[in-house]
Amino acid sequence: MAIKYKFPEGFWWGSATSATQIEGASREDGKGINIWDYWYEQEPNRFFDGIGPEKTSDFYHRYKEDIQLMKETGHNSFRFSISWSRLIPGGNGKVNEKAVDFYNRVIDELIQNGIEPFVNLFHFDMPMELQKIGGWENRKVIDSYASYAKICFETFGDRVKKWFTFNEPIVPVEGGYLYDFHYPNVVDFQRAVQVAYHTVLAHAKAVQVFRKTNIKDGKIGIILNLTPSYPRSQHPADVKAANIADLFFNRSFLDPAVKGVYPAELVELLKTYSFLPKTEEGDLKLIRENTVDLLGVNYYQPRRVKAKENLPNPYAPFMPERFFDDYEMPGRKMNRHRGWEIYEKGIYDLLINLKENYGNIECYISENGIGVEGEEKFRNEEGMIEDDYRIEFIREHLKWLHKAIREGVNVKGYHMWTFMDNWSWTNAYKNRYGFVSVNLDKDCERTIKKSGYWFKQVAEQNGF
Repeated sequence: MAIKYKFPEGFWWGSATSATQIEGASREDGKGINIWDYWYEQEPNRFFDGIGPEKTSDFYHRYKEDIQLMKETGHNSFRFSISWSRLIPGGNGKVNEKAVDFYNRVIDELIQNGIEPFVNLFHFDMPMELQKIGGWENRKVIDSYASYAKICFETFGDRVKKWFTFNEPIVPVEGGYLYDFHYPNVVDFQRAVQVAYHTVLAHAKAVQVFRKTNIKDGKIGIILNLTPSYPRSQHPADVKAANIADLFFNRSFLDPAVKGVYPAELVELLKTYSFLPKTEEGDLKLIRENTVDLLGVNYYQPRRVKAKENLPNPYAPFMPERFFDDYEMPGRKMNRHRGWEIYEKGIYDLLINLKENYGNIECYISENGIGVEGEEKFRNEEGMIEDDYRIEFIREHLKWLHKAIREGVNVKGYHMWTFMDNWSWTNAYKNRYGFVSVNLDKDCERTIKKSGYWFKQVAEQNGF
């Protein structure tokens, strides 16, 4: 078969995951507890089927086997995160040598198998001791994070060249301080703004530390879930609603990370409603001088919005939704399991935006994927899950990605979420996303799904 969609030489093919979602061993070898360990203890009922983070997919003990499976599914790169509470129990102070040993072994094993490690420093997993003093609301935590980052760069930077400060930093803001789906389950717009602002400062500080560490050929970036905001119509009220959604959910992190400045419209909006964060002298200079080399982009679904149908309740908590309503486009294509719209062109639209409005920064698709409940029903007699829907999902997104590359977007790779079925926060194992199935009833037995074999072929041919 002729290759119709050929990707550039050296394209990054792989997948992404995070420490809390796959490692397990949450109380082993000196690991401190993070907010997930703590919250699960307090309210196990809020987690699907009552499954918590203590075992998850057991990567901590089975990383060698898993890295072999990565090789078998065509990976030349893999993004994982370091667990802050494993490396520095309590978030400050002494480094846990057993954790250093573990991450060293993982990094070395990846490299030996021809898989480049991409390392992310923070993926929703605040150490509990730091959350007790306010987490990202407290400026002290910024310094703790910067020294954690420094330890990581110095310990692993001889082999790891692709670094990321945060994955989807807007999510702990939304989940923990607006919509009650992450600990500490606060609903308070002012505190949400402060958390977002301090996260940006922590990011900039880590970039600054990285530059001083001077890792040879190293690059530092951030991973953002960029969700294009589409207005229902071209009516000015709908367009304005989409613009405000974009300011809150995309540009609040994208602009400071890539351009080094906040969007003036966002600042104006927060000022108008008296929600500006507390700042200190030197903050804006720090942000301005420490922009990223590389941008990871997570894309799952579009955001469709329209002008408000009704005036907001003046007595209700202030929310981003004061300015727009969600809009369900008739006839949209759906992933019925997750309740998410599938809109492949969104990946192209957001990449073109990076080219036109963000200096065509070097970027890659760091997550894209489809979660399906009850995948066991697609297992054939040979024991393989025939996930043709996943193959179709990836292929259709890759076609639009290919078009963006042809049009000059500086995009270097595609990572799928995720390598193997993993624990997904409060959803636990409800929806499965992996190239590799994890059977919880059979001691986490791994089997490669049809999509994994397909992906290997794509990676080997560098196209399809």
